[in-house]
Amino acid sequence: MKFGVLQFPGSCDDRDAQLACARVGEAVMLWHGDRDLQGVDAVVVPGGFSYGDYLRAGAIARFSPIMESVIAFANDGGLVLGICNGFQVLCEAHLLPGALLPNTELRFVCRQVELEVVDADTPFTNLCAPGERLSIPAKHMTGRFHAPDLDPDLVVVRYATGHCFNGSQDEIAGVRNAAGNVFGLMPHPEHAVDPLTGSVDGLRVFESMARAAGVTGPNTAAVSHTR
Repeated sequence: MKFGVLQFPGSCDDRDAQLACARVGEAVMLWHGDRDLQGVDAVVVPGGFSYGDYLRAGAIARFSPIMESVIAFANDGGLVLGICNGFQVLCEAHLLPGALLPNTELRFVCRQVELEVVDADTPFTNLCAPGERLSIPAKHMTGRFHAPDLDPDLVVVRYATGHCFNGSQDEIAGVRNAAGNVFGLMPHPEHAVDPLTGSVDGLRVFESMARAAGVTGPNTAAVSHTR
């Protein structure tokens, strides 16, 4: 399994995303100014503040050269995961429905949250059970999901009761596209892949992607053993 992690000016979670992917397979960094996806099996758009979040979170990154290739990759059925700022970028690129608005309290919040898996039949959650809880950190100021006409079948994960701090519509934490190959979520699975951080639940997402792609790397067995 070969993951490609995008790197924009202002990305700050790209290295953690690369390390998380490397626990499951091979992981390469893809620079925002390039167009070559280097034959990856899946793309991860990481968190951070792409282009400083000037104008609007994700709005400038959406027009970077690498995103032209990511959009074509996604339209051809390739797996694309957007995390936090990456979720914002994918919404701006119209690869995912809805938009991310400022948190209702207009404050940056960093905390461990519980997520509830709504749909376990996706390439990103196929190793989870419906209703299963995942403990994953969240950290953002612009993470209030808003999509008035959203098809409820596109909801993949919600914040568990009492854990939705940002005012997201219907407590939605992550959604997929209609085809099911693009997924965005605000909490950070790449920060929950090592027992030292208190949770390895985030690995479920990356391992599910490897399973869906039908390509496993030399590290997969070792990662599964750490649970």
